Amino acid sequence: MKSKRDFQFDAIVIGGGIAGLQSALDLGDQGYTVAVVDKDATIGGKMIRLSKVFPTLDCASCITTPKMSSAAHHDNITLFTYCTLDNLKRESPDRVVAQLTQKPRYVDPDKCIGCRKCEYDCPVYVPDDEQGGFNMRKAIYIPFSNAIPQIALLDAENCALCGKCAKVCPTDAVDYFMKPEAITLTASTAVLATGFELSPLDQKPQYGLGRLQNVVSSMQMERLLAPHGPYNRVLRPSDGREPDSIAYVQCAGSRDKSLGIPYCSRVCCMYAIKQAMLLSGALPLADITIYYMDIRAFGKGYEQFYQNAKAMGIEFVKAKVAQISQADDQKVMLRYEDQEGSGGVMERDHDLVILSLGMVPQWNPEGICSVGCGQDGFIKPAIPKIAPTVTDLEGVFTAGVASGPKDIVDTITEAGAAAMEAANYLKALNGSTA
Repeated sequence: MKSKRDFQFDAIVIGGGIAGLQSALDLGDQGYTVAVVDKDATIGGKMIRLSKVFPTLDCASCITTPKMSSAAHHDNITLFTYCTLDNLKRESPDRVVAQLTQKPRYVDPDKCIGCRKCEYDCPVYVPDDEQGGFNMRKAIYIPFSNAIPQIALLDAENCALCGKCAKVCPTDAVDYFMKPEAITLTASTAVLATGFELSPLDQKPQYGLGRLQNVVSSMQMERLLAPHGPYNRVLRPSDGREPDSIAYVQCAGSRDKSLGIPYCSRVCCMYAIKQAMLLSGALPLADITIYYMDIRAFGKGYEQFYQNAKAMGIEFVKAKVAQISQADDQKVMLRYEDQEGSGGVMERDHDLVILSLGMVPQWNPEGICSVGCGQDGFIKPAIPKIAPTVTDLEGVFTAGVASGPKDIVDTITEAGAAAMEAANYLKALNGSTA
């Protein structure tokens, strides 16, 4: 470690997604000082990577970016991005200590002005995960146009060490010798808003282990649908053609004991319907089919959203897809059991197939924090029906998908509840009434 820095706050929020930002803003607006810790180089979480949200089809960036900006410019909020959480423990009723490692950006954050000259001059191209791997980025880059903070990041594994980025930087911000840095955060309370990852695309042999052409994940489809996506329109990844037939395979990563994910991820039906409706607008002549086990339209307005999709001509086939394989002309063949209509085992080709992958925990607290987890790996609330944000670790609360699958509306609501619990805990420590 190059050096060690210590900071004191009232609260620590682990996770800079929509849940963490909402909790931090609620606490910051009450006058408490808050540290927001995120493992990514930018805050915003999964929501900033989406195209639109259901059931209103509002722009996801239009909702998330103002919250990102508010947190970045809030007097009471400090961002710690591109950090790993090494340890979080409670030392006393009024003291929570978080040990972080600040990973090296190889760009001095105090000098970088976000001009992107280094990015423009870099000769190395690398697949861009932010765009689903469909296009390329440079070895030194800013993750995306509305990333916060607007600080470049050098990909050391792919850097050619040609020195061009350092030569063109107007502020001499590029530092090839930057080292990891230890950071200690001390506070009185903490909120765990660690979010989720999608189950792996390559986990199921029956679905091609991620090797089939034109079989993509739901997050990759979000990028294809985004107005600032890799192609600026929806194209088939293998050959750049507009797909005429598109299929969604539901429960591709949930409700499957063979994958160790027996639970329903709740949002998969609704995000598939959302994407299908957007596809219907982007490709009005395309046939869109959703293969589902059960449609779970659980929230306000969700059933009507589902009915609207059927009225638009989107086909819903109640079936469990047993196998996905490569067909001729780069098509994808689905083999499934039709549970309605004619019944029996059927086969059907599509130009593009999207797997509706489920939610799995993004963070495993084992060895880092003594907070309890359920069998599904998500943080287990101590009083789930009465206080779902309270954990079994005193003064540490949870919000959003960290404690289980939920949609954006419930995530934001729960983030506010976690902030309230944290504020009440702080007031109690100060001898005030909640």
